[in-house]
Amino acid sequence: MTHGYDSGRLDLPFVGIATFGKRPYVADWSLIDADVAVLGAPFDAGTQYRSGARFGPRAVREASTLFSFGHAGAYDHEDDATYLGGDVRIVDMGDADIVHTDTIKSHANIETGVRAALAAGALPVTIGGDHSINIPCINAFDDQGDIHILQIDAHLDFVDERHGVRNGHGNPMRRAADKPYVTGLTQVGIRNVSSTAKEGYEDARKMGSDILSVRQQRALGAVQTIARIPDGAKVYITIDIDAFCPSIAPGTGTPSHGGFLYYEVLEMLQQVAKTHTIVGIDLVEVAPDYDPTGSTSILAAQILLNLLGFIFHERSA
Repeated sequence: MTHGYDSGRLDLPFVGIATFGKRPYVADWSLIDADVAVLGAPFDAGTQYRSGARFGPRAVREASTLFSFGHAGAYDHEDDATYLGGDVRIVDMGDADIVHTDTIKSHANIETGVRAALAAGALPVTIGGDHSINIPCINAFDDQGDIHILQIDAHLDFVDERHGVRNGHGNPMRRAADKPYVTGLTQVGIRNVSSTAKEGYEDARKMGSDILSVRQQRALGAVQTIARIPDGAKVYITIDIDAFCPSIAPGTGTPSHGGFLYYEVLEMLQQVAKTHTIVGIDLVEVAPDYDPTGSTSILAAQILLNLLGFIFHERSA
């Protein structure tokens, strides 16, 4: 006698095509019918140090298969909750087309993908690429009403312009703050000798930024940190993998020691999913070639799947 769980394919993580979470691939962006649409943005021409984040989307997708045994959801005994059950429809849009050396065209193609996800009513999740890919992601929200940005990162990324560069990976939070529909930023994990001069911090605070280092966040804890985000704000979350300590996430272009550990970030994400509506997500700067163990990519996939689990658990509640 065959039990139900023995019928069909076992479909182990290393079997099959590595879409995000082994979810369906939708090549025609006008046909997206899902709660979540995952877009790859393999652009890393905005980097100022080590390149390689162009391989981030591919590596994070591959790592995500580890957490995708079937689609019955994942039970968490600590929370007594099943996350990402079959009622949460996730699709993989594939990658935006990248035109080498052409930031404008590459960013425009990423923006087109995010707009397609939003037009379909899906939560856009963009996997970078370097942090400059946040610029087209935020551009795509120009008709979505006011948003607040939660940035989890080692670096402030608030440079206005340097040597004529306005759209590199040191600029995205300044470009976001320029938008009339971005009502503020909460920037968490910013530490050490950073990519932004003192004037950048002064400019950021003048333009509505709340800036916390890792140690300041630890002193506050997750609940009090997230309580600093204005009530009722719709939140866009951008996660730079270098927010984490390179002891657990070495696979990134600009590592910065003293970063977060896993649960510190997870608890902030779980809390913000409880208190605010999440309207978009990107995760950037995974450069897998600097981490032969693959653990940076696994961390990225695990964070994204958990965050999606928290968001849709709250929505169903």
